[in-house]
Amino acid sequence: MRRRDFLKIAGLGFISGLFLSSVSFSFKPTRRVRWGITIDVLQCKKNRDCKVCIEACHEIHNVPDVPDPKEKVMWIWTSTFEKAFENELGPLVKETRGSDPVLLLCNHCENPPCVKVCPTGATWKREDGIVMMDYHRCIGCRYCMAACPYGSRSFNWKDNRRYIKKLNYDFPVRTKGVVEKCNLCEERISKNLLPRCVEACPYGALTFGNLNDFQSSPSRLLRERLSIVRKPHLGTLPNVFYLL
Repeated sequence: MRRRDFLKIAGLGFISGLFLSSVSFSFKPTRRVRWGITIDVLQCKKNRDCKVCIEACHEIHNVPDVPDPKEKVMWIWTSTFEKAFENELGPLVKETRGSDPVLLLCNHCENPPCVKVCPTGATWKREDGIVMMDYHRCIGCRYCMAACPYGSRSFNWKDNRRYIKKLNYDFPVRTKGVVEKCNLCEERISKNLLPRCVEACPYGALTFGNLNDFQSSPSRLLRERLSIVRKPHLGTLPNVFYLL
C-alpha cells in the first residue's frame, strides 16, 4: 500500500471514530416506565352522580372538605366537558357533549410548566413521569399555581385539619401556606398497588399503567379508542387521556 493511500484510510478511520464516540455520548436510553391514566368519558356520563373515586382519593390523602369555594382544596374533581375542553371542541360537540361530566386531576405532564417556575425545587418530575410535591420545601409563592394551565393545584389558606373527616395517619397532613395536588398515588405505586381512584371506581372508567408497555391496559385502550388530552396546543404533553 502506498503511503498516500494509507494516510487517507487512517484519516477516515479517525474521523469515523470521532463521529461514533459523539453519538454514543449523546445517546440517552428510553426510560422503561411512563405512568399514565385513561378516563372513559362515556362511563362517567352514564354514572354522572358517582363520586366514589373522588371520595376515595380525598380520604386516604387527608384532603380537607373546605366549605368556602374560594379556599377549596381538590386533588380530583369533576367539571363539564365544555369547560374542560373549551378550546378543543367544535360547535356540534359542544352542543351534544357540553354538559357531560368530566373527571379532572393533575395531568402529570411530560413538559410540566409548574416544575420550571418553582424557585425551591418543591415540585419536580420523577423519571417515571409523576410530578411530585415536597411540602417541606414549598414556600407558598404559588408560582406553580399560576403556571399550571389546568387548575390542578390548591393552596392551603389556613390550617385545614378541622375539615378532615377521618385522618389517615399514614399520609402527611399539609400545613397553612402550602400548595398541594394529586401525586398519582406514588405511595401506593411503590407497593405495586393501583392509584386509589382507579381501584375505587365501580364502573371501570379509569385505567392505570405503563404507557411505554405495549400490553398495558392504558396502551391497549389508546390503540382501540379515540382519545383526547386537555389543551394539547400548549405542548405540556399530558399523561391523562380521555376516551371518547
